[in-house]
Amino acid sequence: MLRFGKTGRNGSERSARVSRLVGLCTRLLSDRGHAVSHRLARDVLDGYAELESAPQAEFFRALVEDFSPDPQQALQAAQRYAEEPTAERLAELHGMVEPPRQELLRRLNRTAGGTGAILRMRKDLLNALRRHPELSAVDWDFHHLLASWFNPGFLQVTRFDWRTPAYLLERIIEHDAVHEIRDWDDLRRRLESDRRCFAFFHPALPDEPLIFVEVALLEEMPASIAPLVRVDAPKCDAERARVATLYSINNTQPGLRGVSLGNFLVKQVVELLAAELPRLRRFCTLSPVPQFVPWLTDRMAQPPPRLQRTLQALSEAIGGDLAQVAANSESAAELLGPVKDSLVALCATFLLSSAAGGGTHADPVARFHLHNGARLDRINWGADLSRRGLQQSLGTMVNYVYEPSTIERNHERFLQGRVMASASVTSLDLHE
Repeated sequence: MLRFGKTGRNGSERSARVSRLVGLCTRLLSDRGHAVSHRLARDVLDGYAELESAPQAEFFRALVEDFSPDPQQALQAAQRYAEEPTAERLAELHGMVEPPRQELLRRLNRTAGGTGAILRMRKDLLNALRRHPELSAVDWDFHHLLASWFNPGFLQVTRFDWRTPAYLLERIIEHDAVHEIRDWDDLRRRLESDRRCFAFFHPALPDEPLIFVEVALLEEMPASIAPLVRVDAPKCDAERARVATLYSINNTQPGLRGVSLGNFLVKQVVELLAAELPRLRRFCTLSPVPQFVPWLTDRMAQPPPRLQRTLQALSEAIGGDLAQVAANSESAAELLGPVKDSLVALCATFLLSSAAGGGTHADPVARFHLHNGARLDRINWGADLSRRGLQQSLGTMVNYVYEPSTIERNHERFLQGRVMASASVTSLDLHE
């Protein structure tokens, strides 16, 4: 039986506000009246919204203590199912092992604004997890339900253009964390006839794009980001374009972390573009390599034998201080130019050796695209000499290529630990 008060089941003290909130949650789970449940759910969400970070963690701890399955009842239900494996026994077992907090979240979701409130609640939970790993069971329940509620089958792909309502365009400006949109003129250029922007929307959040991708239509695969994001970049006739380049993918909802949306959006965008512009011959990205500098810093501190000569030459060229190079974007090109071939080879070695296997510096962008079925096609030094590009990868960016006929095969091979790459990339591998 669920219970609440000034202490939890394990005797931990609770503040008055959290105790009251837990009491409302208990009543919400026990009350079957629709009108009463709606009011209680609203009271819970409003009460939670008033909590600061410390009582938020206290509330999440209460979800562990008071809204978890009873182990003894679950064990007995499992034994009954083992003795009599019927549908009725299975349903009973399921009811015993499912944490009551999952049903609590479902009931909270029924009220107006419930979905958005639960996303904000999970954002707070993820922050609390950094200090309180014991809350991971609660996060599992959030993730389980959100993955179901935000199944791509429920989502709609929408194309943004200059006629899109301004309040939605403001979301794009606010959330582009890959290549900052400086102002409305910058955004307008990214929505011209040779550009595309697509986003996923959920019916419960019609005013909030969940994730969006920006695309440039070009005549050839790009080796630098500047021509794609400059306001004065020359236009390409969309009908003459042969390449669609995905250059900025952004999640807008921290509460959906870990829920797969980007891979489905990319695949749907490729299908939409192929149908709209049948002359397109290549679908690729121009992607950052955010973990290259951290990986390189570790290798320079303790050079593996096979990389020692290359790393020594690099260290001599830059004075051994990667941070100093990254901080000075004006002189970076001159300083790094003589060792660009070494940097490209080291980046290839990094991606080929770590992307599939994970590890300390596994690159999240590489893992996203390779897991999604893309091929590592080309490494471009000097592609992003902004301060951020230098800090992440000393100016290096990568083209991943999506070929519709090989996406599934590449995905399966990546799951087997193989990085699908072009011959030009694999030939650079220094075999760490």
